[in-house]
Amino acid sequence: MRIKNGLVFEENGTFVKRDLWIRNGRIAETPKGKDAELSASMNSAADLLSEAVNAEDQVIDAGGLMVVPGFVDVHTHGAMAHDFCDGSVEGLELIAEHHKRHGITAFCPTSMTLGEDRLAKAFASVKDFTWTPNRARIAGINMEGPFIAKEKKGAQNEAYIKAPDVDMFRRLNELSGGVVKLVTLAPETEGAEDFIRELEGEVEVSIGHTMANYETARRAVLAGAHHITHLYNAMPAFLHRNPGVVGAAAENKDVMAELICDGLHVHPSMVRAAYKLFGEDRLILISDSVEAVGMDDGIYELGAQKVFKEGTKVTLEDGTLAGSASNLYDCFLKAVKFGIPLASALKMVTVNPARSIHMEDKVGTFRTGAFADVLLMNNQLEIVKIISE
Repeated sequence: MRIKNGLVFEENGTFVKRDLWIRNGRIAETPKGKDAELSASMNSAADLLSEAVNAEDQVIDAGGLMVVPGFVDVHTHGAMAHDFCDGSVEGLELIAEHHKRHGITAFCPTSMTLGEDRLAKAFASVKDFTWTPNRARIAGINMEGPFIAKEKKGAQNEAYIKAPDVDMFRRLNELSGGVVKLVTLAPETEGAEDFIRELEGEVEVSIGHTMANYETARRAVLAGAHHITHLYNAMPAFLHRNPGVVGAAAENKDVMAELICDGLHVHPSMVRAAYKLFGEDRLILISDSVEAVGMDDGIYELGAQKVFKEGTKVTLEDGTLAGSASNLYDCFLKAVKFGIPLASALKMVTVNPARSIHMEDKVGTFRTGAFADVLLMNNQLEIVKIISE
């Protein structure tokens, strides 16, 4: 396949008018040089086209459109009345279909704080997941809990909270086929720093659901925790005499931070503040979506607890925010509306999340050999076409 005449979004945040080539479901190099050389002669053009598209691939004219990598959501619990922790392959496939319809072409199904038996069933389910062109790809698992602080549990179930446990993590990761990409922990809990050091290179440790002060968070970062679970939410506030997790994370260039940009979890002013603190290369937009996404208002479940959806807001019975009823595409639109530059917002839903889980050569990119997941968007940021091969 050849996508021509479009403005192709590059990893450095620029748009370049060039052709994009796809072969065998992967991004391919421009055949034998620059696109302009395709018209050098009838013979060479025929040779090049034969080499690249084998005479059966189509040509899509993207004139006037932006050509953007499919979005990557590294923190999403569910959709369409299904939750990853249900452990249902069929449910996981429906979640993937919902994401794909909204331009999210890769995602990390995200677990909750639950017992190991239930987590084991959920983690094992990804091995039976089958990708099809109408589904988002599973880029890995995000393990949110149970290694968190009770004081900042948020919508997590306190009954299942426990201290960091390397053996438990490894058992669950093995059941998943070794695809756990992120694991959240509160760094002030007993054994947290040992956990971080022990698992360095096996998984990206994320600081979250924590009461950690600046010094504790800084030690965790230096030990190797280089990810932040939904910045601002479920952690102490960023204060001038106690900068906490936010301060420790912002000043370390190796740390990347998630941000729920649904307009409810974080005030637009604080979205802009995070952008100034972390810059365009270290922020990751996430949906933190739950099974109520895509459904009518009503009562649903999250982490073995009832949640209540009203419009785009989802809460526990006591009013605590419980994930979001937004998808990543909606969060991207809000980020732009809140004042984040378009190119920066695009990085935050493509390049950055992929890099945060060490999948930057496979998803969220147009690097040669990456999965051919492509969005065609117009100037109103509407998705005109979703392409997956």
